[in-house]
This record gives sequence, C-alpha cells and structure tokens, in this order.
Amino acid sequence: MKKDDAIFNVLRDYIKKSKQIRFEGDGYSDSWRQEAEKRHLSNHAKTPEALKAKIAPKYLDLFQKVGVMNETEVRARYDVELTDYVKHIQIEARVLGDIARNHIIPTAIRYQNILIKNVKGLKTIYEADYKKYAGEQLYILEAISRHIEEINSGITKMIDTRKKANKVDDMEKRATIYCEEVRPYFDTIRYHCDKLEMLVDDQLWPLAKYRELLFTH
Repeated sequence: MKKDDAIFNVLRDYIKKSKQIRFEGDGYSDSWRQEAEKRHLSNHAKTPEALKAKIAPKYLDLFQKVGVMNETEVRARYDVELTDYVKHIQIEARVLGDIARNHIIPTAIRYQNILIKNVKGLKTIYEADYKKYAGEQLYILEAISRHIEEINSGITKMIDTRKKANKVDDMEKRATIYCEEVRPYFDTIRYHCDKLEMLVDDQLWPLAKYRELLFTH
C-alpha cells in the first residue's frame, strides 16, 4: 500500500472511533452548550470557573496517581494562573480607559465643536428657522454627547470596581470580581466607542477603523 493511502486509512479509523467525543461546531455557541449538556461534559464559560476545575478532588487524585504533580504543585499553579488572569484583565481595563479618555472622547469633542460652529453659522443666517436647516447637526451633537457620557461613566465605574477588587486578598474572589464585575464594562464602553466611530468625521478619527484594518499590512 502506498504511504498516503496507509495514512488515510489510519486517519479514517481514528475519525470513526473518535466520533462520540468530537464536536466540529463553534465551541462558543449555544449548540455547544446543549451538546456538552447532552454528553454530560463540563462547560465552564468563565476563566475563573475553568481554572478552578483543576483543583477538583478527582483531578488532584489523578495528577498524583500518575505522578504528574502533587497537590501543592497543582494549587501553586492554580494561584499563579489566577494572578495572571487578574493582571491581564487589569491591563486591558487600563488600556481601554486610556484609549477612550485620551483619544476617543477628545476627538468626539473636537468634532462636536465643528458642528457647534456650523449650527451657530446657520443660526446667524436663518435666525429663528435655523433648526429647520440644522436639525441633523443637532441630532448628531446630542448623540455624541450621550455616547461620551456613557463612555466616561463606564470608565469611572470600571475603575471603582477594579479598586474594590484589588482590596480583596483572596485571589480566587478577586478573579471572580474581575471576571463578573470589571470585564462586563468592556462591552459597554466599546459599544459606545464603536457608535462614535460611525459618527465622527473620518479625517479626525485617530485610530484605524475596522474596515481599514482589512487593508492594513
């Protein structure tokens, strides 16, 4: 038998035998959650939960039984991984806050000032009827203000929550706070930053936009 044919036969056998434990869909989808439940598999969606599985009694026994690590070593690695997770989320939070407050918000305000100047000019020309001609500009001004408020408020709340988490000595509890209370602010802040990206003049926007990233080398 030719080498390629022999390899194919072996792989085909592996595929057949592993069918019951394979899932070829999206591991983050609802279909996987349903499939995991159907197969009686654990499915930890959050990092602190997933890391904690490593120190479950049955896994501690397994590691010691096969001579991989003793309980002290497993728990030490668990503590290091928790600390690493907290640091990663903390760094992401700081970077997000810095970009939003020092780049995105000032740019949005700069564009607001341009719109305000435009509205003032229309008011000078059309006087009492200026809203008829400046309606869209006023709408954009209000939308920008709303998004700026949500971003700034979100950052402040995120920082306060991070400070609260940092006062917790138990690293397991701290990681849970970072996961369940700090990290959700990422989505909120990003949502409003994305909205501003679609409103602010492209020439003023300081960062590469999503569509531009496709062509950035």
